[in-house]
Amino acid sequence: MASMDGDIRAHSMLDFIKSRRSTRRFKEKIVPEEILHQVIEAGRYAPSGGNSQSTHFIVIQKKQVLDKLADLAREEFAKMEIQENTYKSLVNSINASKKGNYVFHYNCPVLIITANKKDYGNNIADCACALENMMLMANALDLGSVWINQLRWLNENPVILNVMKELGLEEDERVYGALALGYPDTQDGLPVRTPLDRTGNIVTYI
Repeated sequence: MASMDGDIRAHSMLDFIKSRRSTRRFKEKIVPEEILHQVIEAGRYAPSGGNSQSTHFIVIQKKQVLDKLADLAREEFAKMEIQENTYKSLVNSINASKKGNYVFHYNCPVLIITANKKDYGNNIADCACALENMMLMANALDLGSVWINQLRWLNENPVILNVMKELGLEEDERVYGALALGYPDTQDGLPVRTPLDRTGNIVTYI
């Protein structure tokens, strides 16, 4: 039987999970180093296959680098053609890029890119665990965050790959996800935390 303290901790944790919402509008306010470090540490302590701990966190705070990535990604997406089976979010990125006004990271002040070994079978899973940990920690710290897939869709694009290598990506690594992070551009400066109803994610008990 769970203790009273255990029940309180579990209830609090579930609240953080249920109230995590994606943020796509950020203030220009800088995230203090000590707070950013807590978010990254949460990612570093995520589970990994065989405890490999091979996820590489590339943390970008320089605006000129963020702007360059956004410009290059927009140019590369604009060159792509939509196929019948193109993933709907990728379709949105391509269409917005062709219009010339697309910023894949929503002008966030911090972009945390998660990379891993390209020939490692758990590369996406390990990055996903790290990203979820960081999103939950961000919520606990009154920060907004949103999962970013666009660099993963371009992880074999030679233009983006060359830039990522300049930013520290190793030769045997590829990007498998990223996190836009910052203070939400809301009236009270806090994340929107109203839980969304579950309309899927069916549970079957045996």
